[in-house]
Amino acid sequence: MNVKKHIQLKVNGQNFEVDVEPTARLLDVLRDLGFVGVKEGCGTGECGACTVLLNGKSVLSCLLFAVQADGKEITTIEGLASGNKLHPVQEAFIEHGAVQCGYCTPGFIMSSVYLLNNNPKPTREEIREELSGNLCRCTGYVKIIDAVEAAAKKLEVKQ
Repeated sequence: MNVKKHIQLKVNGQNFEVDVEPTARLLDVLRDLGFVGVKEGCGTGECGACTVLLNGKSVLSCLLFAVQADGKEITTIEGLASGNKLHPVQEAFIEHGAVQCGYCTPGFIMSSVYLLNNNPKPTREEIREELSGNLCRCTGYVKIIDAVEAAAKKLEVKQ
């Protein structure tokens, strides 16, 4: 018999209190809360579609139990925009045609935001390395890398 656990999450600045099964994945809890930009691709941590920021760190939400996020801050793709203004990484992905079908895009964007938060001027090789855990079946990755480079420049101008 599983006894539900009461947890508190702060998702995109909004507080939530939920009762979850001890084995509930963070991915499923986020989606149940309405954050459907978090995608399940593989469910085994291989594709990166479920990437979110947990206390500022890039994590795969399909590999975390929701109870592991208790009391922590989570940022999903829905939390990047400010009102009607997209985050510079989101803008760059659109401008460079790096979205294709869009299924993997939230994970790529979240990984890119993490990279640029920690390395504001990455080389193309550093971008490739950081995004190596994200898979896309539609692109050759060139437009994605171009978009991250452009986003770095946009962010540099803002500072």
